[in-house]
Amino acid sequence: MTDPSPRSLETRVEQLLRRHEELGTLLADPAVLDDQQRLRDTAREHSELAGVVDSGRRYLRLSDQLRQARELASGPDQGLAELAEAEIMELEEERARLETELERLLVPKDPLDDRPAVVEIRAGTGGDEAGLFAADLYRMYTRFADGRGWKIEEISTSEGVLGGLKEVVFVVRGKDAYGHLRYESGVHRVQRVPVTESSGRIHTSAASVAVLPEAEEVDVHIDPADLKIDVFRSSGPGGQSVNTTDSAVRITHRPTGLVVSCQDEKSQHKNKARALNVLRSRLLDMRVAEQEADRARERRLQVGTGDRSAKIRTYNFPQNRLTDHRIGLTLHRLDSVLEGDLEDVVGELRAAGFRERLEHQGE
Repeated sequence: MTDPSPRSLETRVEQLLRRHEELGTLLADPAVLDDQQRLRDTAREHSELAGVVDSGRRYLRLSDQLRQARELASGPDQGLAELAEAEIMELEEERARLETELERLLVPKDPLDDRPAVVEIRAGTGGDEAGLFAADLYRMYTRFADGRGWKIEEISTSEGVLGGLKEVVFVVRGKDAYGHLRYESGVHRVQRVPVTESSGRIHTSAASVAVLPEAEEVDVHIDPADLKIDVFRSSGPGGQSVNTTDSAVRITHRPTGLVVSCQDEKSQHKNKARALNVLRSRLLDMRVAEQEADRARERRLQVGTGDRSAKIRTYNFPQNRLTDHRIGLTLHRLDSVLEGDLEDVVGELRAAGFRERLEHQGE
């Protein structure tokens, strides 16, 4: 836990302001400008600290004004002392508000939050109905992304019957895409009357969602000798040139057994590059999930868990209800959520994740 004392917070703010100035100087250093990785890391840290600078400077000014007011309040001049006492009350209220704001800003941001998100949706138990539900989830996420101005890059699709999906893998690119979607990983359960059900009985089906941070090449090293690469003819949509050439690529990572396919592009080279990108993201996610699972066992976290097999949410059509079981959130507007209105759900989950990081900061 963090030390809540004002002096401790002042010290932390002063350190961060000095660091922000140092980073600004480094961004003009020729040695940094010539090193792309160092430049990217320095610029990212400088940008993240920029959000603390204004609030931090105001907090330090208030703390200094408060010390001066307290000196006047304890002085011999009764008139000045009374004025100072009134000022102290106002300054303390303003500083308390800034303390709350700074405690939030000073919680370290997960460096992966600003990455693009690799989203994988797979039909689970429930037969054809599970495939239809997987298609509903895909539409929900794409509409949510469209509403935020994000871009969707499809990697691979395996179609089912009646317009359903056996599996779909896509990348969401936009500001804090992974930070917004990361808590969608898990098993999503639907309760409704399937279109194939003639007796009107409610069935329960499921689909799994995995959201991975897109990995950069520096995050994960892949030895080419560990890869088995197969090419084959695309079986999905894309036009004559896609379906009549061996442009689709399947990559098997021998050490882990992970298999990634991509057939969305006409170019075999582009499909291979996309498949490698997804493979790197899965390998990075395995590492992150292990770390999160270790922390979850220690802390009994509700949302920041690496368990991708946990049932996280129920979509009940007869009651027009969505329930997220991790945070006890229930909304009776399932229809609008499935049309992409996910802001309330995502916002509550991100807030819960923030509270967990704040509670366990410094462990």
